[in-house]
Amino acid sequence: MTNTFAPRPPIVLVAIDDEQANLQFIEIALQQDGLEIFTATDPSAGLGLIKQHRAQIVLVDLKMPQMSGMEVLERALEINPDVSVVLITGHYSTESAVEAIQKGACDYLEKPVAVEALRARVERLVEDSRNRQQHLQLENELTRASQFEGIVGWSPAMMEVFDRVRRVGPHFRNVLVTGATGTGKELVARALHRLSPAAAGPMVVCNSSAIVETLFESELFGHVKGAFTGASQDRIGVFEFANNGTVFLDEIGDLPQATQAKLLRVLQNQEVQRVGSPVARKVNVRVIAATNRDLKRMVAEKQFREDLYYRLAAVEVHLPRLAERKEDLPLLIRHLIEKFSKEYGKAIRGPSRGAENMLAAYGWPGNVRELENVLSHACMMCEGETIDVRDLPDAVKQRRHAASVEDYELLPLEEVDRRHILRVLESVGGNKIRATEILGIGRTTLYRFLQQQEEKPDPGMESAPEQKVR
Repeated sequence: MTNTFAPRPPIVLVAIDDEQANLQFIEIALQQDGLEIFTATDPSAGLGLIKQHRAQIVLVDLKMPQMSGMEVLERALEINPDVSVVLITGHYSTESAVEAIQKGACDYLEKPVAVEALRARVERLVEDSRNRQQHLQLENELTRASQFEGIVGWSPAMMEVFDRVRRVGPHFRNVLVTGATGTGKELVARALHRLSPAAAGPMVVCNSSAIVETLFESELFGHVKGAFTGASQDRIGVFEFANNGTVFLDEIGDLPQATQAKLLRVLQNQEVQRVGSPVARKVNVRVIAATNRDLKRMVAEKQFREDLYYRLAAVEVHLPRLAERKEDLPLLIRHLIEKFSKEYGKAIRGPSRGAENMLAAYGWPGNVRELENVLSHACMMCEGETIDVRDLPDAVKQRRHAASVEDYELLPLEEVDRRHILRVLESVGGNKIRATEILGIGRTTLYRFLQQQEEKPDPGMESAPEQKVR
């Protein structure tokens, strides 16, 4: 990362007062390099200047005939939640001072204001604004420097992931990517493919949880005409389609055991046999499998083939939860806001300090995918250049899921996933379609999960199991 920065833009100050003499005093008293001053005797015109010039500092008289300074304060904060507003009045009262501070003013000064006192106060605000500018510039530089194959992160946990992917990519035949829902397993799979010798070939994604159980073999290995009812012509499967490339098998834990045996043969012999055909066809594919489930436990419970597990897990890449890499949160926020700003055609500079604090305090049970959904929603709702608290979804504002990783550290992974699914269902009012989008799982998987919960309800789990679904 370079230490050379572009010239800093000036700090913009807007002064609003219905007396021209007061505005002239402010201009003369505060004139300095790097500070651009605009004035208005009309509050509406002043608000227009705040919006037009992206003012960081506003000085406003409390008593004006057209609009009170208190109303200007509220509307200025709507334009830019991070703007520093100082109210100035010749009618000081403790009540109005407290009200102003509660509504978001950073200071409340009494007329007549001494020149040195005004300069000192504004100089502190200018310095704060410059620090925020530099902080934002550093974060943007760090975001650009902290991307690996499209994945953002600079925490020690992610540096370890990047290093492992970098070393494994050129050599793997089979690799297992593990991690909770929403941690970015498909991004890692794509990075592995791009770094592999098969990068010029296709990468074919197959979500095991989205395939009807009776069609698994046909989807993966293909079929010949007449193999079963409805097979009106020959059809190649995922492995033949991905020849000389990579197959990404997502949610590998949902693969039926009969299909697991045939997959093992593909991995061992690099050949597939279409349903209804005795002919074995050679393929040259790399396989990346991913799961959020505990495959070791599934092997112990005879739900997953041991030989297939060890074939896949010879090389494993594990992704940490977002709660385990909170250092990456500011970078991810900047990266995603930039992405959605372009997508929605908006000029959004970033989150307000209040929104940033709220995002930092949230537990992110849905990991990076949930963060992406939250910021997509916020960018759509945002009407100005800054995402504010009001633009965030209710679940984040209420901190309903602000669970730290310590809350889960003594629980089995399956129990953590179970609780997370129930909480996501609760947060979306039982909407199963929306829940599958947030969780990144197929409807079949969710229906199977719900059926299991009905068969063995957990009385210790708050009210989520009783949540009605639609």
